[in-house]
This record gives sequence, structure tokens and C-alpha cells, in this order.
Amino acid sequence: MNRKPVRVAVDAMGGDYAPQEIVKGAIQAVERDEIEVILVGSEDAIHRELEQHDVSGLAVRVVNATESIRDGESPVAALRQKPDASVLVAIRLVKEGQADAVVSMGHTGAVMVSAIEILGKLEGIKRPTAGTFLCGFAPNTLVFDLGPNADCKPRDLMNFATIGSVVARKMLHINNPTIALLSNGSEEGKGNKLVREAYPLFKQSSLNFIGNVEGNDIPLGKANVIVCDGFSGNVMIKFCEGLGNSIVEWLRIRLDKRLPQKEIDAIGNDLFALTHTVDVSGGAMIYGVNGVVWIGHGRSKAPEVADSIHQVKLAVEANFLGELKSELGKLQ
Repeated sequence: MNRKPVRVAVDAMGGDYAPQEIVKGAIQAVERDEIEVILVGSEDAIHRELEQHDVSGLAVRVVNATESIRDGESPVAALRQKPDASVLVAIRLVKEGQADAVVSMGHTGAVMVSAIEILGKLEGIKRPTAGTFLCGFAPNTLVFDLGPNADCKPRDLMNFATIGSVVARKMLHINNPTIALLSNGSEEGKGNKLVREAYPLFKQSSLNFIGNVEGNDIPLGKANVIVCDGFSGNVMIKFCEGLGNSIVEWLRIRLDKRLPQKEIDAIGNDLFALTHTVDVSGGAMIYGVNGVVWIGHGRSKAPEVADSIHQVKLAVEANFLGELKSELGKLQ
């Protein structure tokens, strides 16, 4: 039996390079996979970009949205004042069954709030989260939360750990993933008030909790799921990226004339990929909402956009949302 192509709604107006790079990436995704892409945003602007490419025979269509949300705007206020914003229209397509997933490189807060408001949260989840690999040196380590939830309570961290455990099992194929809290010391009793109050909850849970880990433990892969508030998680992402950039530049200077330029570039590219995993993957999925939603990096260009669309295609085909609902039900 022929399987219908996955339909992905793409917020064409979200991101630093919208709509040009978003449209270009969407076309690359359709050329790469058997999918249908629905570009959501200003029809005129999107069609101008489509005219720069040969899209004959490609499963690409456009849905008009007259407004968009920019960085700096309050997500809640913007969504109320702009009911026809591209991110809202794109997520509504999923709610109405016209799309199977949504991808946006736009305002992180707006994407999160829109997804919660339109799709709703999974049962038992108070605060959805975004998490993924922090650095390529630890390919079996996921970090939750990486930005959407800056201020958290202990129960929020437990939610992140529960979701992270499911993701590690389904994505990394680890039967009993280890869970740890990020702290400023490995001993029980270390950490700020949030970590100290969360520790006993983790200890009493059915999760495979191994205690606290410190920042230097992350690239060593000391745990499969490391849990923290979104403020700390986002700081870690930016630090990892900045350190990677600095090391790459230092190596280029140190290796100049010692190695052929081609080899220096290859080393630099490898290091960039290891320290910019969110950039390389294009972003991260929102876990805990009743739909497949991907928040992309605002700086994403066409290759990252295409890869983001590919990732949600895989998630839909694997029925990841259904599996997550089932696993969350068991854990709770």
C-alpha cells in the first residue's frame, strides 16, 4: 500500500533570512524527500522567491498569512494582536488536519506559545520543553531544557526528565537511560534552591536517576539525559558555540603553514559541527504539545531548513507523537 507523503507546514516568514532561505530550504527538502511542503506567509513574497527556482512538478504550495512576528515582540501580545501571523496559521493547519507537522525558524517564544494555545499540551505535561544534543562529543547525551522555560519549579524539571527519558529510549535506542540534574557539584545537597528541591523528587521517581552532574561532565557523556532550567540550558548552548568558534580560529592561526589549507578547513568544519549541534541540526523539537512542532535556529539557512523538515518527516513516519503519549502514560 502506498503511504501518503508527509505534509509539513513551514513558517516562511520566520527567521533571520526569511523568506529567501526558508523557501530555498523547503525546495531542497521536497527534492530530497517524498513530502509535501506548505509555505505559509505573504503570498507575494513567497511567490517572488519561488520564481527564482524551478519548482515544476514539486509538491510545494502556498497558504497566505498577512502578518508575521519579529524578535523583540512579546509573544503573548503579538499573537493576540496578529491573529493572521504566519506561525499561527501554520500551526492551525496541523490542528485542522491539513498538515502533519510544522517547522518555524521564527521567534522561539511565539512558536512555543502558539503550539500550546492551538494544539494543547499532552496529558500530565504542565510545561512543554525543547531539548536535543548539546555537543557532538557526547552523542548519547541529551539536554532538557534548552531555552523555552527560563524560570522553572522542581516539578517542571521532573517533566523534562520524563520527556527526556522517553526521547532517549526512542531516539537513541537506550533501554534504561540515565538521568541527572545539572548542578555546581556532584554531591547531594549541592546546587541552587531549584536543584536542591528537585533532587528528592528525582530520587523517589521511577527514573534511572544517577544524581547531579557538573558542566564539565556534559561532553564526557556522564548521563543520557541532563536536566536544567531553560536559562542555564540556553547559556550552555551559546557558551559551547562561542568556545567552538574561538578554538576554530585559534587552530587556524596555529596550523597555518603547518598543514595544507584544505586539511585546516576540514578540521575547522569538524570542530564546528561538534560544538554547534543545534545549528547543524537546524534546531529542536518541542516535546509535550499535542503535535509535531520544530523550533529552528533563527540563523538557519537553506541546508538547516531542509534538515529540519527532514527531521519532522522522520518523526511523523515513526509515529513519534503516539509513542511519546504512550510512554508518558506508562511513566506517569
